[in-house]
Amino acid sequence: MPLSRIEIRRRATAFAKEWADAADEHAEAKSFWDGFFHVFGVPRKRVATFEHHVKKLGGADGYVDLFWPGKLVVEHKSRGRDLDRAFDQAMAYLAGLHDHELPRHIIASDFARIVVHDLESKQTTAIALAELPKRIELFDFISGWSAPKPLEQDPVNRRAAELMARLHDELKESGYTGHALELYLVRLLFCLFADDTGIFEQQVFYDFIEGHTREDGGDLGAQLAWLFQLLNTPDDRRSKNLDDRWKDFHYINGRLFEEVLPIAVWNSGMRVTLLECATLDWTNISPAIFGAMFQGVMDPKQRRDLGAHYTSERNILKLIGPLFLDELWAEFNRVKSSRPKLEAFHRKLAALRFLDPACGCGNFLVITYRELRRLELEVLQVKLKGQQVTDVQHFVNLDVDRFYGIEIEEFPAQIAQVALWLTDHQMNMQVSQAFGDYMVRIPLRQSATILHGNALRTPWQSLLPEGERYDYILGNPPFVGSKLMSAGMREDLLAVFPGLKGAGTLDFVCGWYGLAAQYVLQHGAQTTRCAFVSTNSITQGEQVGVLWGHLLQQGMKIHFAHRTFRWNNEAKGVAAVHCVIIGFAAFDLPKKRLFIYTEPGGEPTEEVVQNISPYLVEGSDIVLTSRSKPLCNVPEIGIGNKPIDGGHYLFTTAERDAFLAVEPGAKKFFRRWLGSDEFINGWERWCLWLGEASPAELKAMPEAMKRIDAVRRTRLESKSAPTRKLADTPTRFHVENMPKGNYLIIPEVSSERRLFIPIGFEQPSTLASNLVKIVPNATLFHFGVLTSTMHNAWVRFTCGRLESRYRYSKDIVYNNFPWPEAPTAAQQAAVEAAAQGVLDARAAHQMPLTPSPSPGERGASLADLYDPLTMPPDLVKAHAALDKAVDKCYRPQPFENDAKRVEFLFGLYEKYTAGLLAGKTGKRVKG
Repeated sequence: MPLSRIEIRRRATAFAKEWADAADEHAEAKSFWDGFFHVFGVPRKRVATFEHHVKKLGGADGYVDLFWPGKLVVEHKSRGRDLDRAFDQAMAYLAGLHDHELPRHIIASDFARIVVHDLESKQTTAIALAELPKRIELFDFISGWSAPKPLEQDPVNRRAAELMARLHDELKESGYTGHALELYLVRLLFCLFADDTGIFEQQVFYDFIEGHTREDGGDLGAQLAWLFQLLNTPDDRRSKNLDDRWKDFHYINGRLFEEVLPIAVWNSGMRVTLLECATLDWTNISPAIFGAMFQGVMDPKQRRDLGAHYTSERNILKLIGPLFLDELWAEFNRVKSSRPKLEAFHRKLAALRFLDPACGCGNFLVITYRELRRLELEVLQVKLKGQQVTDVQHFVNLDVDRFYGIEIEEFPAQIAQVALWLTDHQMNMQVSQAFGDYMVRIPLRQSATILHGNALRTPWQSLLPEGERYDYILGNPPFVGSKLMSAGMREDLLAVFPGLKGAGTLDFVCGWYGLAAQYVLQHGAQTTRCAFVSTNSITQGEQVGVLWGHLLQQGMKIHFAHRTFRWNNEAKGVAAVHCVIIGFAAFDLPKKRLFIYTEPGGEPTEEVVQNISPYLVEGSDIVLTSRSKPLCNVPEIGIGNKPIDGGHYLFTTAERDAFLAVEPGAKKFFRRWLGSDEFINGWERWCLWLGEASPAELKAMPEAMKRIDAVRRTRLESKSAPTRKLADTPTRFHVENMPKGNYLIIPEVSSERRLFIPIGFEQPSTLASNLVKIVPNATLFHFGVLTSTMHNAWVRFTCGRLESRYRYSKDIVYNNFPWPEAPTAAQQAAVEAAAQGVLDARAAHQMPLTPSPSPGERGASLADLYDPLTMPPDLVKAHAALDKAVDKCYRPQPFENDAKRVEFLFGLYEKYTAGLLAGKTGKRVKG
């Protein structure tokens, strides 16, 4: 255990005075450094050696004045000598050291001056010996006082995970596998961390491996097994015959070392890997980040890029800040001037309970605990200001026993347990730094409750003592889409929502929302708050009506939300996920916090609003349900044609021409065929439409008859009974939608990069596929409104997604869209004129459909015209004019942004559906 700051400073003062007049390098250097180490409470003989032999580059012998493996090299000179040359000399010795022996620090000294070089941070600090009492923190790496300063992207986190990955592989290749391997690695992780942070006496674990096991590793497994047993044995129950090598390993408790594991068989290479792990500086390891990286070493699929699988601290803070942390800090600042109120606040902090029901390696719990301990440290500094503190542990109330988690995989559950202990120790070190009194909680008395189990099948209340409840439920449940779930996942999800219509469309994460709502209603209706990170799909499309319709009926209210943002990490080649964060509870608040992103990868701006709708805009708690007819009096929309033909009726231009060469009579039956891809990218496809051909015409075309027979056989081979029934009419399509006049075509799927979904008119001779929506009888006014930013903003907020692309729907997007309430004839004419302007601007650049379009040769496709990087200026201008005309149909004032448009549209939707315009007459609102 490190000495107190007060004692170190007292010893430093005496040491500096004693050596003020020293001058003889050879006679006194060893005594100087023995005394120097004594200042910091570290027996020099136990950790460092004098005149350590090395081979320098070129083969010459060298002798390091003082060598502490993995920590420190000292080069000592006579008074007044050049200490820069001394540093260069020390650097030359490094070539003769093994990787695991390389130090982080080099010290050059001449008795009167001490120069410290930090090789990791590349910082150099020089002090006079007389300054030592005031600069003792410079040598925290010797005393064991090093306070952790873990950075999210600190290379030490990645390096530690890489070494642990290597160790995992080597143990696994030796035949040590499964649960035993996982727990073995977690124990080693604890020992490595303990060796650098004051849980163990400094570097005793490294010394144990280096000095008390054979170089071939043959006895290392047995020695570690004995060490693990010792760490599980209280000090007062140990054998009196233990030799000195074990005396610095004290009882740990916490059940971490309780289970007896098989003895692993090590070799020399594995021993070297463990030594390399032991020479890392584990004080700067972040338990939150390293834990998730460490989990990745167990899965070869995740191994490709360590770092791809953790949740950044920055993103975790986006959730815990508005959920509770901001409010607690505000309360602290209000009460800190009142001693009774501050005491009550401190008791409140220590009483809070937190659950992460999908905790993984414990990232959210770890950061939550760390931030609460930081807040408690501020409380203590106010409470104890001006006092000489000699037992600071007595004043620390927060501990890990108020933290709970559920994790379906055993290994990350074990990591979460240990990560919270490690974080507790790191925060104890920060308390120690603040008050100069060393605090350590060993043996472990308290532990978090981390259950290895299925969160969707486990009663969350079962983790708690009788009569208690969670104050906050939070986390980052699995991102698995509705169509990607396993059968087991689907069963788990549906069990959360028994009898709920549409539950089969929900993503897996919705199960956590459902169970959180159930818990809140049963156990903490007026107190418990919840927040989850989720894919943004739960705020879009059909899922909103199913999930949020259910939650709103149960009384849930959204308290804060982050709109869609990119959930990034630093790993190469790992796709970012578009996420939202939603905080909710079963009670209302007068003000809500809405975080808005101009760009998904940017920083949010915060708005304080009256209410947040499930679409994460300011507005009433409205959900769009599937509507079979349009809300307003506008043309109905439908899908295009769905052949179910096995591709036998569809042709490229070359295939059509080859077919007509042998079956020229089929020419009049070929119709142009457009799906989303063909329409947007401007290439030709053709459909052989024989549904209206007479039997005589069909008999006259033997090649066409072959196609008909192939379609019939394809349908007969289907597992679907309705499809097999279609074999009775092989010339007809499953869905036929062939308008007699011009119609609008709307791609069902379109890139999210586009500001506008490309929409256009088509002639009746063209057949639209089922991959587009079509609007017969549409006018220029309808085209203008649907092409405007007003409608596209509605789409962006309400449509479902295919990956990140917009998926336009009939029943949710189009049929629920609130058209302008009562546009004047002049306003409609202005929209029609501006809509024609958009079509004209397109025509000036657009190419005709071709068999294989060549960009730049024959004009631009709609994909080119609506790419934000290549959109022609005249088309941009035409759309701006159209937006202005459409906006005026809704209100005279312009809209600031998409969110304000959507807020207005939802207000209009609420008005329409409340019957203010339609309810009394039963007629749909005119559009």
